[in-house]
Amino acid sequence: MTSIIILALVALFIGLRLYSVLGERTGHEQQLTLKPAEQQDAAAAPRAAPSPVPVGNAAEASGDAFLPTAGPGVRAILAADNSFDVARFLEGAQSAYRMILEAFWRGELESVRQFVDPEIYATFAQSVADREAAGHKLDNRLVAIEQSLISAASLERSVAAVTVRFEADIAAVTRDSAGEVIAGSLSDAVQTRDKWTFRRDLASRDPNWVLVETDEEE
Repeated sequence: MTSIIILALVALFIGLRLYSVLGERTGHEQQLTLKPAEQQDAAAAPRAAPSPVPVGNAAEASGDAFLPTAGPGVRAILAADNSFDVARFLEGAQSAYRMILEAFWRGELESVRQFVDPEIYATFAQSVADREAAGHKLDNRLVAIEQSLISAASLERSVAAVTVRFEADIAAVTRDSAGEVIAGSLSDAVQTRDKWTFRRDLASRDPNWVLVETDEEE
């Protein structure tokens, strides 16, 4: 009995933290309320490939899009690439955040391979393999991304790196091979704080930004 409880706790830890990608409970919780029609629409909607973090015109977003300490790096990137747009970058970062998390939860990482650094991909893949070996499945929901902003940015030669801080509500459930819930609850969303770093060589014709680092907000 003790071993079953330990396995359930380990599975929940992996599902929520994504190897320390996700943050801790803060007491900010909410109910996950999906109407039947919304569930049907979500099931019928085709799954899009993860959107690359896009670039747009050179207009700089309002100051609340990045921390003051990230300002010099953001301005350096803007000067080097006049097509970079902070607001559109953050929109794309949110899309990448959702797509990569959902691919990890489903165990379908191949669909996001080109948007993830090989080392990060290997870590995610090992976690999925461990989960499948234990006969566990994640039934997680990204309820809402409450905030995203640039917490750090840098430019070294032509290589830009941008760290985005996400605050999101995630409901998580771990099921066994029979589909029975062994940990978590969809009615209790946990607020997470993550920092994901994206990198791109501005001299490259490839417009995609690649996830190169994940961490939890301190």
